[in-house]
Amino acid sequence: MSLNERQLGTDDALLPVQEHCTPVNIAFFDTQGFERASFEWANQAHGHRIRFLEPRLTSQTALLAEGSDAVCSFVNDRIDRAVLRELKELGIRLVALRCAGFNHVDLAAARELGISVVRVPAYSPHAVAEHAVALLLTLNRKIHRAHSRIQDLNFSLNGLVGFNLHGKTVGVVGTGRIGEVFARILLGFGCYILAHDLRPVPGLSALPEVRYAPLDEVLEGSDVVSLHVPLTPASHHLIDASALSRMKAGALLINTGRGGLVDSHALVEALKSGHLGGAALDVYEEEENVFFRDLSDQVLQDDTLARLLTFPNVLITAHQGFLTREALQAIAETTLANVTEFARGETLRNRIESQPEERPVEKPTSWRSHAEDAECLG
Repeated sequence: MSLNERQLGTDDALLPVQEHCTPVNIAFFDTQGFERASFEWANQAHGHRIRFLEPRLTSQTALLAEGSDAVCSFVNDRIDRAVLRELKELGIRLVALRCAGFNHVDLAAARELGISVVRVPAYSPHAVAEHAVALLLTLNRKIHRAHSRIQDLNFSLNGLVGFNLHGKTVGVVGTGRIGEVFARILLGFGCYILAHDLRPVPGLSALPEVRYAPLDEVLEGSDVVSLHVPLTPASHHLIDASALSRMKAGALLINTGRGGLVDSHALVEALKSGHLGGAALDVYEEEENVFFRDLSDQVLQDDTLARLLTFPNVLITAHQGFLTREALQAIAETTLANVTEFARGETLRNRIESQPEERPVEKPTSWRSHAEDAECLG
């Protein structure tokens, strides 16, 4: 039975119908098949008019929103000033992001043009944290390689040796909602946690197996480093060549945060040298034109991604950390609730007012200043 054929909720009850409001015409851009059922289900309580569109929202596709009151955008759309100007001319007054990240939106331009921008600040931290753990286990125990071998009737165990997670030190960079859940899961494996965040979580820092430390100490002392921070101008390429060189020899890097946190070219070099033990990525800094697309009958044009795919100790998933039934439901419910608040003229609880603050510093010249400048908000 497919996702579209079965009830998405945990029971058969429908969502409570919201008080009357004027239905909003919403153009959904970059719509994926896996999310339609969730929105159709959640919209039973709101009654908005949804039009699903496959193209990403760009300056070339914005005209598709004609006749709509609002647009709904996904993580790889590009909502710059040019796009926002076109939306304004079409009468669009609301951009509803069905994601948490908003570094792809020119918020200053939106404010100038009188377009409100809302988002889904949190949906299911467990979904992403559990995926990060799945990536770690798969990479370490080489499950993906073993599965591939078995399909060819190769039952050899040579080259599949991993290590016990129990007793190892795991560096958690960013202990917001997702980072904290990830850390607590790894505590269950018997790991020690070296955490880095400008705002430590009291319930986590009080545990004897957890210690907060500067980023340099986390990188140098961890067998595994997992990234759970937002992408801001300060955190861009937080893990660069210098940071990678300071990681333990043979350490594993996990990134389910944002692709731009890692310098992909530096990552390739660290893997080629053998210093980095492996990398598991659910995000990639140039994923915009690749992820969520079927390119199986095309030649991959991204040379860096193509090189990463050649490494036996690299595992890549296409930004699917959020992809659970519970997370999809939460995203749909919050997105449509944001639209309903807008339709009623209510305070927009999830409105984004401005970009994350960037400290007025020059481009870091060392890895240490780069780490200190990064706001690890989780």
